[in-house]
Amino acid sequence: SDVYKRQVSTQSTWGFIISMSTLVSIEGEREQGADVRDQNVMAALSLANIVKSSLGPQGLDKMLVDDIGDVTITNDGATILKQLEVKHAAAKVLVELAQLQDKEIGDGTTSVVIIAAELLKRANELTKAKIHPTTIITGYKMALKEAVEYIKKNLLVPVASLGKEGLINAAKTSLNSKLIGPEGNIFAGMVVEAMQNVKSEVKKPGKEGPPEYKYPVKNVHIVKCHGQSINESRLINGYILEGARAAQGMPSLIKGCKIACVDFNLNKTKMQMGVSILIEDPNELEKVRQKELDITKQRCCRILESGANVILAGKGIDDFALKYFVEKGCIAMRRVSKNDMRRIAEASGATIALSMADMEGTEKFDPAWLGAADVCKEERVGDFDYFFIEGFKETRVQTILIRGANEYMTSEIERSIHDALCVVKRVLESNTVVAGGGAVECALSIYLDNFARGLGTREQLAIAEFAEALLVIPKTLAINATQDATDLVAKMKVFHFASQGPEAEKKKDFCYAGLDLMNGKVRNSIKAGVLEPAISKIKSLKFATEAAIAILRIDDRIKLRPKKEQGKQQMQQQFIDNI
Repeated sequence: SDVYKRQVSTQSTWGFIISMSTLVSIEGEREQGADVRDQNVMAALSLANIVKSSLGPQGLDKMLVDDIGDVTITNDGATILKQLEVKHAAAKVLVELAQLQDKEIGDGTTSVVIIAAELLKRANELTKAKIHPTTIITGYKMALKEAVEYIKKNLLVPVASLGKEGLINAAKTSLNSKLIGPEGNIFAGMVVEAMQNVKSEVKKPGKEGPPEYKYPVKNVHIVKCHGQSINESRLINGYILEGARAAQGMPSLIKGCKIACVDFNLNKTKMQMGVSILIEDPNELEKVRQKELDITKQRCCRILESGANVILAGKGIDDFALKYFVEKGCIAMRRVSKNDMRRIAEASGATIALSMADMEGTEKFDPAWLGAADVCKEERVGDFDYFFIEGFKETRVQTILIRGANEYMTSEIERSIHDALCVVKRVLESNTVVAGGGAVECALSIYLDNFARGLGTREQLAIAEFAEALLVIPKTLAINATQDATDLVAKMKVFHFASQGPEAEKKKDFCYAGLDLMNGKVRNSIKAGVLEPAISKIKSLKFATEAAIAILRIDDRIKLRPKKEQGKQQMQQQFIDNI
């Protein structure tokens, strides 16, 4: 009886727990305490080490080959982690973290994973020194709050003071770490012009004050065409469709376009499924066939009578129907994708016609459904024909036509341009930037270290580790550029310490001190044009800290056993029962 009264807790690799004389069976394996934390930190560090060498302007690319042999060459953190088949539960949190950063900001996906892994590593060292995880979590939250406030008060630079050159420098900073870094001047100007051209006002009823503007990235269309040099890439004030006009007899250029977007068949009309016609006279058969042709002819004529001279069909157009468009000197395209048609309709002011039927049972095509554009033309680029629609009526749509040696290069350029577009969008919408080159991380490290010294609680240890963890970004940047990381970071800390010291007002510009990785020196990043969106830094700190805290909270892991092992489970159960 004493055995049953005494609480006994034992654990086996099969996950059986005996407690308070009650046999509790867990269908799986269980790990607790320090073992789980060590495994989670190791998984996070392994993932961070994969992307760490791709950080910064001197970062290296990764070649990823999937199970069917498709190759992806990139140094974008989110793309690398998305391609990996990560099975560890804690590592999946970092993969989702990178994807969240990519979705919210568009850039900074590599640095956010590196910071999160470093925070976890230092938190694990504190737990081994008998600091409770709850204390560490509280300290991390305090450090995050102080860091965000310090950025907003001391490190922000308004874009208005930098002008358009500031926008171009922000785009160049994003592109410098990519494949097209050497051609950053060309693409940065292209990206800034594209985003400024898609500017649209946000109308909020009942709200007074200055108007708000948004810069939708989706209005910048990217088309890849391999061939020629990447310097041949260009910006088009309009939209490009991949495909040629439906018939060679149609003109290749039309000005003053009236665009009809039809999402129904212009093939020979056929009876619906299940409908049959009984014909007794063979002479009537030809009339039925002719009527089928006439119905399609009438539809084509109604579209032309509305004034349309460019017809974009979401489905097929029969050859006999094309002759009506050729005779009228119109351009028609068949099987335009729904996504392309939707964007063209929105930009041109057209209405996508799903049917020509009206409430009275007749068919008509309303001229109000037509969209407008200045020029529509077909042009051959490389080995393919493309259809250009320029000068939309309603909204500004831009297209960047990418040229490159092969598919791998054009795909990486597309990812790089998308990141740069997102960076410029965030800069334009928030109107603030911060210094790059590790300047923000170093400034926060000095500030948080001083802040921790003023605390009399155990959280100061966690805040001090948080401050030290932020230096992983400038250290990694220096290492990837084959520079002496310890020496450079030490020099940079001197500048930032001076900017926060007794003579802070005189040395205020020292807070912008960042790394010059080409020459191995410390310089003013603002004057050097190394700029990043302020919201990118703030969000990456928040996301990294939240991810680290989420993994740090875990102290118990139960992995459920697959059903096929149930037979083995029952044998183990019988063995314990016999004991």
